[in-house]
Amino acid sequence: MNAVAHVLRWPVEPADRLRHALWTSAEIAAATGGTAHGEFQVSGVEMDSRDVRSGDLFIALKGEAMDGHRFIDKAFVNGAIAALVDRPIEGPHVLVEDTTAALAALARAARERARARIIGVTGSVGKTGVKEAIFAALERCSRGAAHRSIRSYNNHVGVPLSLSRMASRSQFGVFEMGMNHAGEISGLTAQVRPHVAVITTIAPAHIENLGSMEAIADAKAEIFEGLEKGGTAVIPADSPHFAQLRAAAIKAGAKVISFGRSDKADMRLLDAIPDANGGSLVTAAMGDQRLCYTVAEPGEHWVANSLCVMAAVHAAGGDLGAAGLALAGMGGLKGRGARLRVAVPGGHALMVDESYNANPASMRATLAQLGQTPATRRIAVLGAMKELGDFAPSFHAQLSGPLLDANVDYAVLVGEEMTALARELGKGLANTLGKPLHFAQCENAGEAIAALEEFGLAGGDAVLVKGSNSVGLSRLVAHFGAREG
Repeated sequence: MNAVAHVLRWPVEPADRLRHALWTSAEIAAATGGTAHGEFQVSGVEMDSRDVRSGDLFIALKGEAMDGHRFIDKAFVNGAIAALVDRPIEGPHVLVEDTTAALAALARAARERARARIIGVTGSVGKTGVKEAIFAALERCSRGAAHRSIRSYNNHVGVPLSLSRMASRSQFGVFEMGMNHAGEISGLTAQVRPHVAVITTIAPAHIENLGSMEAIADAKAEIFEGLEKGGTAVIPADSPHFAQLRAAAIKAGAKVISFGRSDKADMRLLDAIPDANGGSLVTAAMGDQRLCYTVAEPGEHWVANSLCVMAAVHAAGGDLGAAGLALAGMGGLKGRGARLRVAVPGGHALMVDESYNANPASMRATLAQLGQTPATRRIAVLGAMKELGDFAPSFHAQLSGPLLDANVDYAVLVGEEMTALARELGKGLANTLGKPLHFAQCENAGEAIAALEEFGLAGGDAVLVKGSNSVGLSRLVAHFGAREG
C-alpha cells in the first residue's frame, strides 16, 4: 500500500469533524455577554497589536498605564479581523462593558467546550522548558492536536489569553502557571482546571514575598486545588518538600506520581550518561516498564526535567515513545538555554542564553553545566537574582563556590545585588585548578557588553549569560548574537 493510501485510511476521530475557526462573532458575544457588530470568524486571539497576525481577534485591554483601544487601528492594519472593545468603533467588533472581564469569560468558555486533557505546570525552576517538552510530546502523539501557552504567559492575563486560544479540536492543552505571591496560583488553576498538575521543583524564587521555602511549597501546591475529579499530581520525589507537596495533593483528592532519583519515585532514574552531542542518555523505570531515551538539552537539571516530562505525559495518557523523541529533538529556548555560535577572532565561541530568569537553584545548575562544557576558556556573565529580599546578599555570595567549581576564567557581574559576590571573589579564592577567578562588576547590561568586549572573546570560548529578566542581559545576547554564524 502506498503512502497516499495510508493517509486516506488514517482513522477519523470526532474532533476531526469540528470546524477549524477558533471563534465566531456569535460565540464571542455569547461567551462575553457582549454585542456583536458584524459577522466574522477568527483564527487567533491577541492583546498586543504588535503581535497581531492575519485572522486574529484583538482584545483592547486597559491597564493602569496603557489602554489597548489606542492601538486598534494598528491591530487592523496588522491583520486583525475584529476587536473586543468597551466602546463602539468602526469595523467588526464585539462590544462589552469590561474587556479584561470579557477575556476571562472567553477563557471560561474555551475551557468549558474543551474535550482536551489539560495539563497545568508550575514550579520554581524549569516550568517553561518542561511545559514546552510536554507539549512537543503530546503534539507528536495527537497528530498536531495539542495546544499550549506560548512564551511565559503564566499570569492573570497570560493564562486566560492562552485558554482563549485553545481550539475546540484540541486533544491536549498544556498551561504554565506562575506566581509572585501566595494565592495567585489558586486563581489560575481555577481557570485552567487541569487533569494533571505538575510541580517541577521548589527553590528560593520569590522568597522575598513569601518568606520561607515552606511557604513557597504551599504556594506552588495551590495548583492541586483546581484539579478535575480523579486528577493526577506530578511532584518531585527528591525535593525536601516532597511530603508537604504529597499531603497537599492527597488532600485535593489527587492520585500522586513522583519522579526523581529516589528509590521511592514512581518515575525513577536508573542511569544517565553524557551523550556525545552534549545531552544525556537516560534510563528510567516506571513500575516494571523500562524507558531508554536521549535528552538533547545538556545538564543534570534536564535529566530531572525529562523524568518530570515522562511522568506528566504518562499521567495525561500520552505516548512515552513520542515523549522520548520530543526530548531528543528539543532545542534551547530564547533566554532559557538557547545556544548561539558566535563568530569571534580565531573561530567561534559558544554563548548560552539563559538571560530570562535566575534564582539560586538555576544559577547553580547552569554553572555546573558550564563547568562540564568543553572550552578553551569559560566565561560567566551573571546578572542579579531578583525577589530574594533579605536573603539576597547571602544567596549571591554563595555563587562563589559554583563559579570556582566550574573553573570559570572570567566573570562579569551585573547589578547592585552582585556586590556580595564581588566581595567574596575579591578575597582571591582559587578554582579547582589553583587559578584565581578574574572578574568585573558592572551596573547594567551596557557596561557588561563593554567589559566583555574589552576582555575579548576568542575561538573556543564558552560563555554563559544568566540573570533575572529585569537586568536586561538579553541586550548583551543580542549584541554578540548579531555575529552568529
